[in-house]
Amino acid sequence: MTETRIPYQPLKALDRKSEHKFALPIKRIHDSQDVTFFLTTTGYSDIMTFLFQLNASVFPRKIQREGDLSEGVKIWEIRDSDLPLSSIVQQIKKLLDKLGSFIDEAPPNTGPRRFGNISFRKWYDIVRARLPDLMDEFLPNDILSLGIDVDESVSAKAELEVYLAGSFGSSQRLDYGTGHELSFLAFLGCLWKLGAFPQAEAGEEERAIVLGIIEPYFELIRCLILTYTLEPAGSHGVWGLDDHFFLPYIFGSAQLSPAINAPADIAAEGSLPNAPNPPDVAKASVVERERKTNMYFSAIGFINDVKRGPFWEHSPILFDISGVKAGWAKINKGMLKMYNAEVLSKFPVIQHFPFGSLFCWEKDLSAIAAASSVHTSNQPSNLTPTAQARSDPLQDQMQEGTRAPWIGQTPPGGGTATPWASRLPLRAPVPAPDGPTQSTRAHWSTPTSTLPPFVMGNTTSAPWARPGGSGVSSSSQTTMPSIWAPNPGLNKGPRKT
Repeated sequence: MTETRIPYQPLKALDRKSEHKFALPIKRIHDSQDVTFFLTTTGYSDIMTFLFQLNASVFPRKIQREGDLSEGVKIWEIRDSDLPLSSIVQQIKKLLDKLGSFIDEAPPNTGPRRFGNISFRKWYDIVRARLPDLMDEFLPNDILSLGIDVDESVSAKAELEVYLAGSFGSSQRLDYGTGHELSFLAFLGCLWKLGAFPQAEAGEEERAIVLGIIEPYFELIRCLILTYTLEPAGSHGVWGLDDHFFLPYIFGSAQLSPAINAPADIAAEGSLPNAPNPPDVAKASVVERERKTNMYFSAIGFINDVKRGPFWEHSPILFDISGVKAGWAKINKGMLKMYNAEVLSKFPVIQHFPFGSLFCWEKDLSAIAAASSVHTSNQPSNLTPTAQARSDPLQDQMQEGTRAPWIGQTPPGGGTATPWASRLPLRAPVPAPDGPTQSTRAHWSTPTSTLPPFVMGNTTSAPWARPGGSGVSSSSQTTMPSIWAPNPGLNKGPRKT
């Protein structure tokens, strides 16, 4: 089994002894050139660092049994009673429970509606009104009060509140998507940088964050989606990975990957012994069993709760990914690359992410200039910038909705074409005899990676083997294997497993 050596670089906490000037996060991304610049900022680097840090923490661990020379394996599951939770993790979990209780004060409207339930706006208004007091109740005061003594500066609490308020969906559009999910990840990243989480053995506190905070957060959001029928935000419909979420597929695939000794020893291929096989995501009985312990299957289970019909038909991208033969570790690597391409590099998603003092809109001096890619070059440019900040940043940053790329312009071909209409082929591409075409590959089969250098190390080579190949270079360099997937449009029925 090949291992990818990734230097363990946890997100650095601020020096509490030095003076730090906080700032209200504001909109910075207005067009595709801004997206390209974003990929070279310290804010982007910090997001990816924190994501990889959390991802590595839920990989199973090799352990030495007491009085035994053989090694055992410790796995991490949802609702693991043995998982130690620090006080801050328990408090944030209680905060999420409190937010969920507000649903009783804003029951869904029973009148006719076409899209989301308008009662979500009432729930969101309740949250907005009570959030400052809730933060005082459940978050450490010594963290929230940082910056108050600095002249002409906002407090850490004000900066944190922007990200937390933006993580529950849009009350304007009555939708929820990966941009809101990213806002919650940033909220936790800010707390990490502020030193709110205690220092512990590498991976221990991060693991508690994933299973003790992020998973309960997903449970709250799923409850909101079901209660208020929230629409997908900027979804590609059936051609997206998931209507609402992305992160559970990253962390869930890590849970099922081979055991490691340390966060730096990430396997490039393989699965945990006795783990369900990737094609099992299409088997309802297996999904129902595994969703209780694994985040990937929990997300699949929610899809089954809200959608009907064959899995390969309503979730073709996830179905294609389930055909990966190299195991969950390879799926995990692909999910990370896909997150970089489909969330952090896509204008409709990342345009609403606000930047303050903790996730900065400033050039990372160690970053390599981001080359224009298919994910950034085919996006809007020269848009009329909206006001960078209004009087209430909580209202504007994540709530203004996803603007269609042609606003202020003539839509491609006239009319109300979708953003990708002008780029779709007239007919489904037919795979070449030797494998899928570039347009039918899974996102992480592209030879050129847009991930930052620290993600795969400076010695990463990419042989990009054909389907059935090992995806491992014969050289001594570390490899990032490719993942091939058939064209979803050419699927004629469920795959035989």
